[in-house]
Formats: sequence, C-alpha cells, structure tokens
Amino acid sequence: MTWSVIIILLLVGLLFILLEILVIPGVGVAGVLGTVLLVFTIWQTYKIYGFVAGHYTLASTLVFTILLLYFSFKSKTWKKMMLNSKIEGKVNTVDEKKIKVGDIGKTISRLAPSGKGLFNGEYYEVHSQGDFIDPGKKIIIVKINFNKIIVKLKK
Repeated sequence: MTWSVIIILLLVGLLFILLEILVIPGVGVAGVLGTVLLVFTIWQTYKIYGFVAGHYTLASTLVFTILLLYFSFKSKTWKKMMLNSKIEGKVNTVDEKKIKVGDIGKTISRLAPSGKGLFNGEYYEVHSQGDFIDPGKKIIIVKINFNKIIVKLKK
C-alpha cells in the first residue's frame, strides 16, 4: 500500500464521517464505513511502515478530523444550504365583534366540507356540517367553536 493510497483512503473515510454527521443523521452505513476505513488505513500504516509512520498518520488524522469538524460547524458555508424561509400562513382568527352566530354570508370556494366563506366583507375558513356546498351559495353560521366556524346552507 503506497502513501497515495493511504491518503486517499483517509480522505474518503473522513468524507464518509462528515457526511454522516452533517447530511445523514443517525448511526448509518456512511459513519460505520468511514470509521472502518480510518481504522483500517491507520492499522495498515502501522503494519507496513512501522510505529513512527503509524504514529504520525494517527496524529495527523486526529488533528485533521478535529480541524475539519471545527471549520465545518463554524463556517458560514452551511448557512447557504439551510432553509431560511418563514411561514407566512396564519390561523383562522375569529373576532367575536365582527362575526357571530346567525350571520349570513356566501361561499367563495366549494365547502367539501371545509372551504372559504365571506361574512361582513371578510374571508374566513368555514366548515359545513358534513354537507358539500357549492361556491356562491348563501350560508348561515350555526356555531363558532374557538376558531372553527360551522355553517349550513341557508334555504
């Protein structure tokens, strides 16, 4: 085994360990394979080149691993790969002053059994009592349960 093969195996082992830590969570094949490659390569260095070369390989591998992990976690390169979007959605908030049981409105979308309704000029997410109601139909509020508006078809 030449020094170039030893260096390549060490780098591949470190790459597998880095992938296991940063990309593939848990104890998986990449982490085990990377550890086995590092141990095998260091063991072969001891066996082929002796204790001095083996100690240098072991020490340099440990130092390189620590530096690689330190700079991987510290650098801002991983921030470019992270998801930074914000959730802009909101919960259906019901203001008891603006909407109440008995109000009449109309469906904007099909209620199957939930959809959009328009009451007093504002849009709300509404739920029917299990019925399917087509868009543009008049509906009446039967019950308001926290932020859930229950409606039925106005006849």
